[in-house]
Amino acid sequence: MTTQRPTRKKNTFSKRSAHQAPVSMEQRRIDQVTEVLGQILQWEHPADQALSQWMRKQKHMGARDRSEVTNAVFDVLRHLRRYRYLAESGTGSVTRRLAILGLGNTWQKDLAPALDAEQKLWLEHVRTLDTMPMSFAQRYSLPDWLASQIASLADAESLAQALNTEAPLDLRVNPLKTDRQTVLAQLQHGDTARFDPQPTSYSPWGIRLAGRPYLANWPQFEKGEIEVQDEGSQLLAALVAPKRGEMIIDFCAGAGGKTLLIGALMRSTGRLYAFDTSAARLARAKPRFARSGLSNVVPVVINESNDARVKRLQGKAQRVLVDAPCSGTGTLRRNPDLKWRNHEQSIAHYVQVQREILQRAAKCVAPGGRLVYATCSLLKAENQEQVSWFLAQHPHFELMDVNPIIATRSPDLHLSGPFLELRPDYHHTDGFFAAVLQRKVESS
Repeated sequence: MTTQRPTRKKNTFSKRSAHQAPVSMEQRRIDQVTEVLGQILQWEHPADQALSQWMRKQKHMGARDRSEVTNAVFDVLRHLRRYRYLAESGTGSVTRRLAILGLGNTWQKDLAPALDAEQKLWLEHVRTLDTMPMSFAQRYSLPDWLASQIASLADAESLAQALNTEAPLDLRVNPLKTDRQTVLAQLQHGDTARFDPQPTSYSPWGIRLAGRPYLANWPQFEKGEIEVQDEGSQLLAALVAPKRGEMIIDFCAGAGGKTLLIGALMRSTGRLYAFDTSAARLARAKPRFARSGLSNVVPVVINESNDARVKRLQGKAQRVLVDAPCSGTGTLRRNPDLKWRNHEQSIAHYVQVQREILQRAAKCVAPGGRLVYATCSLLKAENQEQVSWFLAQHPHFELMDVNPIIATRSPDLHLSGPFLELRPDYHHTDGFFAAVLQRKVESS
């Protein structure tokens, strides 16, 4: 017995010692960001999914802590190539050095309490480095293949810089239930006023917020009066220009954001088909459809080829929207991991998928009807070149100028060509492309 008592005292003392030496907040935050990055940088899952899975395990983590980790993680993903270059001169784990750089760029607190003398000198040094001698790809943290694509576009520097900024949060009012002026008046008073709600520049339904509020318990959201939707995406629905009583197909409906707005503009009349090959995506959209008050939406899970329901609608739809699967390069502000998950070969894959969808969707367009082709890509191979290919294959379609169509809803948006081309540096939206292709009326 007597020989066991010192052992128990020693164990008790060890546990107390551990509690008497807590990890600093700065060290804990670095450890958290390092852990998340270690999982994301394996590229097994999209960054937002990997981050959400990690967050679900942090039962006692507060909202501010979660926000700080998220901001640092996405900052690293935006600037990954440049940060990796800067991390080469440091010591210790590379992932930890990336975490330090991300927190150093987004967190208000000084990281010094968690750094040794050598790490402090390294961080001070890399913060003073001039980025201009770096290559375009390294300066803006782009893979070489994407850097060459971006560099070929007008004002490439401003575009690349804008893609590395954080996107704002845009809301869209449900015109079936309310109007923007009413919702703005509500949001600009009370607790929601701290998010500085402002009308979007081009979409007549959009409201832009500063910050990332939790919307699920806002009464306007619960009543289906508002949805989260980027202003550029709202303008795609305006370009469809739906009319009451028409038959319209949203061929790649996904989570249903554009479907909701199209249905509201139809005043819940006619028939609006929401097609998608993923039952899971459409299942996530159904609560939104129910909340919106729409009764004209018909969600349909279709096969990737030879779907009987698609064949039955051949030549019957006045409007068909194809918001095609794409590289997502226009959404890099929101999904910076896409530039590391995509590669040149994946672009070729998307081009082929887009062509197959266009072929099928075009058959559903009625004579005199319109096919609206859209992507959230900045790449010509997925945009202008696809339109040229389609018109060469389908001479019974002709390209329309989007300007008079979009001017009905957005008179302040002036585009230089026949296409809708939105960019984060020009329009402060996600990058979007769209073309309107009208089926000619066959002569008798």
